[in-house]
Amino acid sequence: MFSLEALFCHVDDFCQRFEGQWHRTLLKHGGIKRVRAKSLCLSEIMTIANAFHQNHYRSFKHFYLEHVQKQWRCAFPGLPSYQRFVEWMPSVLIPLCAYLKHCFDKCTGIGFADSTSLKVCHNRRISRNKVFKDFAARGKTSVDWFFGFKLHIVVNELGEILNVILTPGNIDDRKPIPDLLKDLFGKIFADRGYVSKQLADKLYSLNSELNFLRNHVAI
Repeated sequence: MFSLEALFCHVDDFCQRFEGQWHRTLLKHGGIKRVRAKSLCLSEIMTIANAFHQNHYRSFKHFYLEHVQKQWRCAFPGLPSYQRFVEWMPSVLIPLCAYLKHCFDKCTGIGFADSTSLKVCHNRRISRNKVFKDFAARGKTSVDWFFGFKLHIVVNELGEILNVILTPGNIDDRKPIPDLLKDLFGKIFADRGYVSKQLADKLYSLNSELNFLRNHVAI
C-alpha cells in the first residue's frame, strides 16, 4: 500500500546527502548564481513528483489539483499554485535522475530487458511539437508508429530496477544494450526483437559472466 510518509522519508534521506554536494558543484562551475527560496523544499517537490507515478491519475494537472491540493495540504503547508509548481519542476530534473540511480537494486544473476515507447504528442501534432523538437524522434513499436523516446530497462526476477537508458524513438532496441547491461552478470532474457548473434558475441567478449540471448531464449 502506498505510504506518503515512507516515500518522503526515503526521498529526504537521499536529499540530505545529495543537495549540499550538488549546490557546491554548481557554484564551483558557475552553474548557479543564487538559490531562490521556495515554499517547498527539494524533498517535498520530489516526493510529489514521485507520488504521481504511484497513483492512478493519468494527468499530473488533475493529480495536483484534485489530490495534492485537496488531500495533502496538511502534509505540505507551503503548496503553491499548479502553475508555480510546474515552473519548479525543471529545477529538480537532475536530483530526480540521481535519485532514480540511487534506487537501483543489486543484480541477482537473472534479469529481464525490454523497452517501451514514451510518446510526447499525438502523431497528428508531430509537425507542431516544439518542446522536444531537437531530442525526440519518430519510431516504431510492434503496435504502431509514435513520436517521442524509448525507455530501455532491465529488472531482476523480483521486478527491481537494475538500470535504465532513455533514447530517441528511432534507436534500435539492441543498440543501448551494452551500456544497459554494463556491470551486470548472469543470464539476461528478452523477446525475439533482441536476437542478434553479433550482439550476443559482443556482450560475451565484454563480460564473460554475462549470457544475453546466447542461446536465443525468448519470453
